Amino acid sequence: MRKDLNMLVKIFVKFDGLDEDSIDQFLDIAILKDFKKGELLVREGEVCDKLFFVEQGLVRSFYHKEVKDVTISFSLAGEFITSMSGFITQKPTYENIEALEDCVVLEFGKEKLNELFVREPNWVNIYRQILEEYYVKLEEHLIFSKFKTAKERYYELINKKPQIIKTASIGQIASYLGINIETLSRIRAGR
Repeated sequence: MRKDLNMLVKIFVKFDGLDEDSIDQFLDIAILKDFKKGELLVREGEVCDKLFFVEQGLVRSFYHKEVKDVTISFSLAGEFITSMSGFITQKPTYENIEALEDCVVLEFGKEKLNELFVREPNWVNIYRQILEEYYVKLEEHLIFSKFKTAKERYYELINKKPQIIKTASIGQIASYLGINIETLSRIRAGR
């Protein structure tokens, strides 16, 4: 895998103690995969034993509640995504992860990651930091959805992740923001 084409290597620059050999060992366990728009990376009811890094495209995590699907998160190029509870517990997940456009992802199997952590202990700390960042983003979204108005949440999403507004359906965006489609339509119309 060519490192000059890999967004993940750019992220690793911020971590101390990583030399080229360590990065190569991490990339050696990655599987480069293409997903077409609408394909699932993870399906509810399955055990999620993969961590994904989005190289290109946009994916969303969602679950089904009665007849609706509820969007939990979106991940853009340069971000990790997994069904965190399923990945950690190795129990069937309630989540689906769907490609919202054609995507290129790096897939890391849990078993291969654990083997790498034994061989290269400095990756344990980096992995922890990556998971902490993922958790903080989820928590910020939770707080963001509870304490801001619908309009504030929508405009913050436009400012922070405009690709979501351009790619996701109005229903997916409304679900993610915790509002109904009618409210989102009024906000978009400036009313």
